[in-house]
Amino acid sequence: MAMFKSVLVANRGEIARRVFATARRLGIETVAVFSEADTNAAHVRDADKAVLIGPAAARESYLVPEKILTAAKAAGAEAIHPGYGFLSENADFAEAVVAAGLIWIGPPPSAIRAMGLKDAAKSLMAEAGVPVTPGYLGEDQSLERLIVEAEQIGYPVLIKAVAGGGGKGMRLVEAAEDFAAALQSCKREAAASFGDDRVLLETYVTRPRHIEVQVFGDSHGNVVHLYERDCSLQRRHQKVIEEAPAPGMSDAARAAVTSAAVQAAKAVGYVGAGTVEFIADASAGLRGDRIWFMEMNTRLQVEHPVTEMVTGLDLVEWQFRVAAGEPLPLSQDQITLTGHAVEARLYAENPATGFLPSIGRLEHFSLPENVRTDAGVEVGDAISPFYDPMIAKLIAHAPSREQAIADLAEACAEVEVWPVRTNAGFLVRCLETPDFIAGAVDTGLIGRDLHALTQPAKPSREVLATAGWAFREVVERTSGEVSPWVELNGFRLNAVPAANAHLFLGDAAVEVEMGDDPSRMVFVVGDDEVVVFEGGEAFVFRDHPPAADRGGVGGDGGVRAPMPGRITVVSVQAGDRVAKGQPLLTLEAMKMEHALTAPFDGVVEDLAAELGAQVTEGATLVRITKD
Repeated sequence: MAMFKSVLVANRGEIARRVFATARRLGIETVAVFSEADTNAAHVRDADKAVLIGPAAARESYLVPEKILTAAKAAGAEAIHPGYGFLSENADFAEAVVAAGLIWIGPPPSAIRAMGLKDAAKSLMAEAGVPVTPGYLGEDQSLERLIVEAEQIGYPVLIKAVAGGGGKGMRLVEAAEDFAAALQSCKREAAASFGDDRVLLETYVTRPRHIEVQVFGDSHGNVVHLYERDCSLQRRHQKVIEEAPAPGMSDAARAAVTSAAVQAAKAVGYVGAGTVEFIADASAGLRGDRIWFMEMNTRLQVEHPVTEMVTGLDLVEWQFRVAAGEPLPLSQDQITLTGHAVEARLYAENPATGFLPSIGRLEHFSLPENVRTDAGVEVGDAISPFYDPMIAKLIAHAPSREQAIADLAEACAEVEVWPVRTNAGFLVRCLETPDFIAGAVDTGLIGRDLHALTQPAKPSREVLATAGWAFREVVERTSGEVSPWVELNGFRLNAVPAANAHLFLGDAAVEVEMGDDPSRMVFVVGDDEVVVFEGGEAFVFRDHPPAADRGGVGGDGGVRAPMPGRITVVSVQAGDRVAKGQPLLTLEAMKMEHALTAPFDGVVEDLAAELGAQVTEGATLVRITKD
């Protein structure tokens, strides 16, 4: 079967751009689909052809199979690549693609179905002899039955959406009294994300490592693995840093986990790229008999670049060739492992405000050049509230793990983004954590050190001096005079003339001494504000106290929407008496739920939020009057 000549990617952003890059190299025509929110997006500009498929909301555009198939027909595409999100694990969509006479670049629908529901997949794996995590996989989804099963498993227990993935629809419950509330929240998120609110329960491993194996199968019966990845550095079950190979993995443990992954893939007749995920009990190191099957993602993963870097292979090219009917390019003994690779996910979010997503236009956008960067945006593009807030992936590859980590930390420190906030500084701190560097990693590491990792960074003396110099230059350029807020210190023999500048960094007043023209990067926002970058952080200086924050809690007791979103839960009514920290509302934005709580003890004076309503950033949703 000859290679197809054109491919439509049923996805957006970095995912679509990654697939397009390989297609261009192979001379395959590329077709993009886009929503009204993505009209000017980078993946649309990258493609040879682009087709509009609907409004901004994913459920009205990217998640509608009929619109994708209509676009493929209109553009004359021969094949459809689903990317690694949205419809990539939708068996009905895969069948519809094949029924339409198109090539489906993914596993057989039967394999997607077999692995798509976590409870059924675990049962199937147990029958195939693959070790699985102990838990409850039953059909009875009543609260009473689930409470009984959780008690039998023993706390802490993990609630997971049956149709889940990507950390969505997952809750850790530490005590019995928290179970019912956690179950309701998990079911709501599962229904919103997957259209299926069923859950399963698992025993919670207290020192878990998240180990996954990249597998590949072809239509000729061949299945191979491309070694393992460690994705244990997570926050709220969302991967932050991934690496390959897993630190501390012995040859015996690697043989056990990779053979189990291949066995799992063969059990469902797997074809194409897939990831078999395992949970390992790291309390006594990585042992083959303490690693259990969790689930299989029947698609390429976000973190696949680390596997590409250590094997020297293009996994998207392998997907194309397998979909075109070719056998796997290499046999198992021809796939080698070289060096170490580490990947960090750069998100549009602010760690200092509880990782709330940040949206807006990228007026300044600069990524490092010393590592691989897979970016979904370019300077001038907008981060919207409608989709996942990942900006880019940064991937370092070096002969040793220590060097790869150091290179990636340096790269994250060089990230410059404004006015959208990012987690770059947080990533630097994660990569510099002694336990991570030592390979003593488990999925709770970030949670244990979260306070230190999210503390607002303090600017160096060089940053302060740069800000002072920048303000002097701005004022002199705009007025032709030396700024009145610059006070000369006086005459000094044998010294560079200096001056003190009185500025504001957030709410804090700072005094800086200015010297010669600095070399540090300065991005001037306006006549009264400058931004200086250091260590992945953006330090914003003003010559006046900042205005009240539009989001969060105002001094008048008003609880405001920190971002655009939809109200999914209203827990209070006007006139209710509330305690500090009590949940008031739940706002769904960027595929996540965000709880808004009472800022102090008081009474709900005004309630402007309605269940299901879409709200804008800064809108006052509740007003609390102090007791």
